[in-house]
Amino acid sequence: MSEETSMEPAGQAPVESEPPLAAALFGEQINRARQFTADLVAHGEELGLIGPLEMPRIWTRHILNSALLASLIKPGQVGDIGSGAGLPGLVLAIARPDAQFILIEPMERRVEWLRREAEALELENVEVVRARAEEAKLSPWLDQVTARAVSALAKLIPLTVPLVRSGGELLFLKGASVDAEVAAAATAIRRTRLTAVEVLTLGEGAAATRVFRATVD
Repeated sequence: MSEETSMEPAGQAPVESEPPLAAALFGEQINRARQFTADLVAHGEELGLIGPLEMPRIWTRHILNSALLASLIKPGQVGDIGSGAGLPGLVLAIARPDAQFILIEPMERRVEWLRREAEALELENVEVVRARAEEAKLSPWLDQVTARAVSALAKLIPLTVPLVRSGGELLFLKGASVDAEVAAAATAIRRTRLTAVEVLTLGEGAAATRVFRATVD
């Protein structure tokens, strides 16, 4: 799909055109990113994955916002908690074919969506697991774990640390209140013995995202 091609179904809010940054972030995988975005536009609202008001910012707020995290992903086994629409799990799997992704999602219809998309996009580096984070049984442990719009850090950290090997990383996409979340999660950070705790800002403008990063002891 070219940048000028409209993805807008009849009666839907205008769909954001592909920003120039997309090609830079996805490189040779850009066509997969375009197809995933088109599929999300076509089916995301009816499946309850995204709201109708998200269409005018589908690229910047969702696709590119997720793809910016790809720069922190390392080759290895990466778990995405509460994958939902595939943000950031499927986006990262597209951008980083050198890493293996386990998408962990408890809701059946979302699991079906993730599996269909992974197959349609021919993503051989994706496995979908239907489970809550606290119920997931993974072997071996994860090298990194990601999450976006799942829950506050104070709750998310204790749920995800048991899934990650010693020396592995937590990478959570967060909003403008991330510093307050970090402060509120001080007890959880201490109890789980996280180290190298930091907040990073990736990108700029409308697509910019904040990332909570920490190392599991």
